[in-house]
Amino acid sequence: MSAKSTLLQKIKDGSFALLTEEEIARKLRLKGKAARGVGDVLRSLAEDGELLCDLRGRYGTAEQFGAMRGTISGNERGFGFFVPDDPEEEDLFIPHRALRGAYNKDSVLAFRKGGRAGDEGEVLAIIKRGYTELVGTFRRERTGGILHPDDRKFSTDIFIPSDRCKGAGDGAKVAARIRSFDGRMPTGEIVEILGESGDFFVEEKALIRAHSLKEEFPPEVLDAARRQAERSPLDDLAGRVDLREELIITVDGEDTRDIDDAISVRFENGKYFLGVHIADVSHYVRWKGVIDKEAFSRGTSVYFPDRVLPMLPTALSNDICSLNEGVDRLTLSCFMTVSEQGKVLERRVLPSVIRSRHRMTYKAVTAIAQGDRATRDEYPDLVEFVETAVRLTKILKRNREAKGGVALDVKEAKILFENGVISIPDYERTISHEMIEQFMVLANESVATIMTEKAMPFVYRIHERPSEEKAQDFFTFLREAGVRAKFDPSHVTPKDYQDLLRSLEDSPLYSLVNRVMLRSMMKAVYSPENVGHFGLASECYCHFTSPIRRYPDLCIHRIIKGSFASPEETRAKYKKFVTEAAVQSSACEKNATEAERDVDALYTVAYMQDKVGEEYEATISGVTSFGFFAELANTVEGLVPVETLPDDSYQFVEERFLLRGTRNHFHLGESVRVQVAGVDWGTRRVQFRFLEKTGE
Repeated sequence: MSAKSTLLQKIKDGSFALLTEEEIARKLRLKGKAARGVGDVLRSLAEDGELLCDLRGRYGTAEQFGAMRGTISGNERGFGFFVPDDPEEEDLFIPHRALRGAYNKDSVLAFRKGGRAGDEGEVLAIIKRGYTELVGTFRRERTGGILHPDDRKFSTDIFIPSDRCKGAGDGAKVAARIRSFDGRMPTGEIVEILGESGDFFVEEKALIRAHSLKEEFPPEVLDAARRQAERSPLDDLAGRVDLREELIITVDGEDTRDIDDAISVRFENGKYFLGVHIADVSHYVRWKGVIDKEAFSRGTSVYFPDRVLPMLPTALSNDICSLNEGVDRLTLSCFMTVSEQGKVLERRVLPSVIRSRHRMTYKAVTAIAQGDRATRDEYPDLVEFVETAVRLTKILKRNREAKGGVALDVKEAKILFENGVISIPDYERTISHEMIEQFMVLANESVATIMTEKAMPFVYRIHERPSEEKAQDFFTFLREAGVRAKFDPSHVTPKDYQDLLRSLEDSPLYSLVNRVMLRSMMKAVYSPENVGHFGLASECYCHFTSPIRRYPDLCIHRIIKGSFASPEETRAKYKKFVTEAAVQSSACEKNATEAERDVDALYTVAYMQDKVGEEYEATISGVTSFGFFAELANTVEGLVPVETLPDDSYQFVEERFLLRGTRNHFHLGESVRVQVAGVDWGTRRVQFRFLEKTGE
């Protein structure tokens, strides 16, 4: 056995665990050159990842140190929090001195170190840096310059030597690559000058770069997509169900450019026959080909008010794969037979070809459903179709509610950018939105069930039960908000949450409780293991309906088609890959969601900057020690700083979500009237001034 193997074995079996190189050398009775050789071997083992070395120079395994794997969430004031990979473990507060050179988003090993509440930790080792590039504002200095990162959680500046500044001027918005994390501050080089800091579109571009989103496709990917788009669907009809004479329509927003789902529905002999027809993207995107590798790296399309960063080139997403009106398109169709009680009597999925009869919008379908004469006259062939679809929608919704599905009807801002003008209309949800949602959910559930019964490797969409701690926090919030909650936090069910929301349907607290409820839940993610979907009260669920814009959907389309032709070969082919796809897709989805949220905040600030002085009715949507947040009817949220509140001294009562003063108090869910006081471009935050309470 080599010296390296011997040392590793003795540390792993505990003989030399958590000792320094000097202590180990003494135990081995080594001196001089031989003792120094022990240090070389130990450092080599640490570099290989076999061992860890702490700040005191002790060597051991992660388990011996009591270390956990996780990610650092930084804070602009220099400290951070350790978020364990294991969801059962609690977050740890990491003081600045204990970060050991770790920054926001770094993957690290950390261990619990006590603290007054036992919730303090220390970083043991940095596994992987979270950033290789950062975006920020450049400031010129005599010896070069300093980059002030836009990400405030990255709590230090980056030094840029004079020969690495690329001619950037003072105040420029730039992207910089970090070359070294050693020293008092990291050192980097400018790789791109984005423009002048403060320019709206430069700031948007900076956010896109900050999230490492791709704006362009490599030439070879564009060429491959162009070649695929030139293929005629009529050359590939073998083995497909021909649905081109069926009444099939698409229903989307007015600005939708990539149409990947269509529906058909009829009622016969006491049964509903529902078809959900999804673009067969996998026919044009070969697994592990150049297009597929690019789609895998992107994971998802990302949507901003003024642009889309698509997962697939537009030759596919907007052309040959898009279910455009009046053209033949290859699809995968999920056929479901549903009873009048909402029970699925039969489900099957088959390759097909369709020709969409109408490109409908949510607005037009809602108008037909509500009996609008002009719209009904414009689409006479859809009157019965829509009426049947509405009846089925109500049945499916009622049946989902009976199972305990949680109606997470959380308001989301719809930011429009047309002809250079930003608008944010009041939130609206119509019967046509519910229709498409119910039909897609049923198709996703049906496909997942079929593939599970076939025992195929799969990418599931899972949503785990809330942890007892989060459910208890939500229970406390409800109690302090004056809402009676009857569920047991140690074993909350979807039905408990559904009953709660139903009891608040006519209350101004409904939207707020819905949002806090969502925050109390685990995040929905992709997984190769099926653990069900808590929010939908579904035992088996996946994402099947959007392969143009989501990689998991594209992945499972291949598995579905493979299960028809060669199930054993397909099982072997995708057994390991579904785990890779689930992990990558979950990470890409999280990053895309954060980017969309950041850009929406930028547009919101731009929209509100010329509303300064205007007054609005609002609802208190958040309470902190530094003020409270108020939300308008169109979902715009702004901060009312505590120092601007009526002359008083305030105490933040965290467990009651309350700002309590000697003469005034402010509580979650209260109705208030506010005035727009200003906007802060740096924090992308709107600021309000409190005027009065309303609705009392």
